Amino acid sequence: MVLAIFFILFVALSTLITVGVFISGPKYRGSVSDHFDGSKFINPGAVKAEGGLKVLKWMINRKKGPWKEVKEKNFGKRPLTYFRDGICITFVNHSTFLIQVDGLNILTDPVWSNRVSPFTFMGPKRMRPPGIKFEDLPKIHLLLLSHNHYDHLDVQTLRMVFGGHHPRIITPLGVKPILDKLYVSGATEADWWDELAVENDVKIQLVPAQHFSGLGFLDRDATLWCGYVIKTSVGNLYFAGDTGYNEETFKEIGSRCGPIRLSFLPIGAYKPNWFMSPIHTSPEESVKIHRDVGSQTSIAMHFGTFPLADEGQDEPVNDLSRAIAKFQLGPDEFVVLKEGEARIFD
Repeated sequence: MVLAIFFILFVALSTLITVGVFISGPKYRGSVSDHFDGSKFINPGAVKAEGGLKVLKWMINRKKGPWKEVKEKNFGKRPLTYFRDGICITFVNHSTFLIQVDGLNILTDPVWSNRVSPFTFMGPKRMRPPGIKFEDLPKIHLLLLSHNHYDHLDVQTLRMVFGGHHPRIITPLGVKPILDKLYVSGATEADWWDELAVENDVKIQLVPAQHFSGLGFLDRDATLWCGYVIKTSVGNLYFAGDTGYNEETFKEIGSRCGPIRLSFLPIGAYKPNWFMSPIHTSPEESVKIHRDVGSQTSIAMHFGTFPLADEGQDEPVNDLSRAIAKFQLGPDEFVVLKEGEARIFD
């Protein structure tokens, strides 16, 4: 009996390792910098994501909050074809926004799949439908990818966006070869603080984030992660991507890229704090980011769609409300949009 259990565990572990090796992605090869040591990328302040035995400890001791699957598909209205007079933001889900500004349609970290995983049958499952139908998207001119995790680089969705829209794609260093292998070609990759000109005098600047990368077991931190500042005629927009809290980093972003008219800040996947804090901000920390970068208005993201950590489905929004009250933010200074909701910012 003991031998049988040992054999089953051995087979399961061997299978897990084999799969982890198989799904690993290409590794970036380039010049050494203050955040790249020649083989791996490094966070500001050399903060590291938890790994190894601490991952096992978290998995064994998890205390998951409640989640409920919402199956009703109450899609939002079809977005405008284009928008010029100000900024029109449509929240799709998770970290996916349609940003319409200066006549450009920009999509961030698009996810329409039912799971954020290398597999269609396992991994974090969608608990709420996307806010708008994929086929209702207007022509997408620009696609921004923050890093290579499955809830931000969704293969199925990327292929649909590329096949239907052929947008310009911008990624951090090392992500382009992953897209090339998926036959999503033509991406431009760049480093932190690089600035790229796009159409209609809009510029895109990559900025630091505190996170990590990896598709499998052999490519941990082998590609870069980032946030973006979108510089437009009506103000600068800051999309934070996935990040832990680092006051110095966010104040530098505010100093170098300000003034920030609008920010998109993550509020989910933050429990347990001892495990998640290096890579994900709590709602209270997101309010601190809002202040650190000097954002006029911020919009919540990365919550309520996929159960990635231990907080319940409603906790991020409830904790954000408490943080807004604690820091005495003004009305509509930090907002939560419903999936499919579009809002215009002058």
